[in-house]
Amino acid sequence: MSSEAQKYNVVVTRVFDAPIEEIWNAWSDSDQVMRWWGPQGFTAPVANMDFREGGTSLVCMRAPIELGGQDLYNTWTYSKIVPMQRIEFVQNFADEHGNWVSPASIGLPAEIPFEVPHVIIFRVIEENQTEITITEYGYPSQQIVEMSAMGMEQVLDKMAAIVVGV
Repeated sequence: MSSEAQKYNVVVTRVFDAPIEEIWNAWSDSDQVMRWWGPQGFTAPVANMDFREGGTSLVCMRAPIELGGQDLYNTWTYSKIVPMQRIEFVQNFADEHGNWVSPASIGLPAEIPFEVPHVIIFRVIEENQTEITITEYGYPSQQIVEMSAMGMEQVLDKMAAIVVGV
């Protein structure tokens, strides 16, 4: 039996009533990312996208005032990009300059991993309908998985609203 601790993944699938190009652009274009990144009530004042294999994007979600109003930065470092099909990146928490920081140092639960690999799969359902599946790998507990999944569902709700023009 392995001594390695159990790891848990987040898997979220969503179908959008939009062509694949619009969903792809929502993940790759700075202006688009700023419209949806962060859970409900959060804004995204920064999305410096370096969307290429080997590139690192810096994104920020700003908490609403009633939740403290703090800025939470992440880097997304891309290892694989297959246009209109797949994005693979590692997410790290960071400061405003893109320097990595530990989740605990910014007030998040200490058990959140320093690095979280992500894979996003894009699939055309119909001409104006696209499915994406987002997998986040390596969480140490089901509680952290539930927290992350809830945030991702809210992020995708915001994305759905922008791609259908609501």
